[in-house]
Amino acid sequence: MKVVSRKMFFTKLSVLFAVAAFIFGIQMFSTRIEKVSASASGPTPSHSGAPLEANCTACHGDFPVNSGTGGVTISGVPVNYKPNQQYQITVRTSQVGATIYGFQMTTVDSLGRKAGEYTLPAQMPSRMQLDKGFVGNNFRQYIAHTVDGLIPAQFDFNQWTFTWTAPARRVGKIGFYAAGNAANSDGNISGDYIYTTTKASLSDTANANFDGDGKSDISIYRPSAGEWWINRSSTSETFAVQFGNSADKIVPADFSGDGKTDIAFWRPSTGEWFILRSENSSFYSVPFGQTGDIPAPADYDADGKTDTAVFRPSTGEWFISKSAGGTDIVTFGQPGDLPVVGDYDGDGKADIAIFRPSNGQWWLNRSSAGVVTATFGTTSDKPVQGDYSGDGKTDIAIWRESTGEWFILRSEDSSFYSIPFGQTGDKPAPGDYDGDGKADPGIFRNGVWYLQRSTDGILIVNFGLPGDVPVPSGYLAE
Repeated sequence: MKVVSRKMFFTKLSVLFAVAAFIFGIQMFSTRIEKVSASASGPTPSHSGAPLEANCTACHGDFPVNSGTGGVTISGVPVNYKPNQQYQITVRTSQVGATIYGFQMTTVDSLGRKAGEYTLPAQMPSRMQLDKGFVGNNFRQYIAHTVDGLIPAQFDFNQWTFTWTAPARRVGKIGFYAAGNAANSDGNISGDYIYTTTKASLSDTANANFDGDGKSDISIYRPSAGEWWINRSSTSETFAVQFGNSADKIVPADFSGDGKTDIAFWRPSTGEWFILRSENSSFYSVPFGQTGDIPAPADYDADGKTDTAVFRPSTGEWFISKSAGGTDIVTFGQPGDLPVVGDYDGDGKADIAIFRPSNGQWWLNRSSAGVVTATFGTTSDKPVQGDYSGDGKTDIAIWRESTGEWFILRSEDSSFYSIPFGQTGDKPAPGDYDGDGKADPGIFRNGVWYLQRSTDGILIVNFGLPGDVPVPSGYLAE
């Protein structure tokens, strides 16, 4: 791989030696670098510690990375990002006794490509600058300090706050990578400590995420008692609440937009929705639907809140009460169809979609890409749609109870694969149980959970009793 170096020039003689000691290395992993900031100070691109990149110990090599008493942190990263939404991000480099501090950061998707856009705050002089380069043929954007951003306002740390705008479409898991330098300002590259850190944001693949940590929680609904039992993945603590009865249909979702799943059910006899707010345990009810409808809640308007919605098989109509205001009525489907809502085009909006068991057809009315059909499955198969590849788009998928096989049609290239996982009598319960941005096959068998996690491997957990309903299955049509 071609190695590129670049000399740094500084305009302020008063900090000439301090800044010279602070440059983040001269070796490059990229094959082409183009500076977009007018300032000449700051680290050379591709030293953030991101995949295929070095970190600043390439130049400041007295101490191993992360071996000092300080550190670098990233705050403000959302657990689940929303397309086009802006977030205030703060990078902080700290170490007791250091004189000057700096950083470099990049944000990439699972394929190593630039994800989102950085925007500098209005500051004169600017404490930060933007840079760009290519790493392994992937374009990346960087944000870093300038010469005016080296000196801290307080002792022992320095920090920088800027805006990150999420991509216009969901791109699966996004990684935030930052390197920080806590320097002694002695006029050379010795004696400086380098730190790296990373954070991740997901494209909201985790259903049944009651604690907001980005992972699906193992959880059950007990129809006989109307009880919800939830094992929070963040703390391994279990809590229970009585909300509903044996005739109700569970519809867990984030109706309030706080990043946590709300306990909720739909009552077929009256067409009412009952929602228990995660933020304060208060509840409210909404009349929307009638007997014979199938609930299909999702975020159809991309405002971060789940909308109440029903599919009426008798007429093939969808009724969507958008949280941002207004009601949509759309005819899409026919008697016998099942709603299989998902974000199939990755634009942040849930798409109206149906599975037709009579011929195994999927009909997707994508909000930004139009209608598309696919034949995938048979009459007895159960739809288990989800983002199994982590690209930010829902994949068409079915579970075949007779053989216990999962069949998944990849959204990125329309290829498919199968996984034998389960047996007759099991209840499918897919979810993102390891928080890696990919849906995992999961089944519930008479009180035992079997999870095929894409990153952390197979997990078997006893939680529940025969007759219980796995809460993640509440997202699937029956």
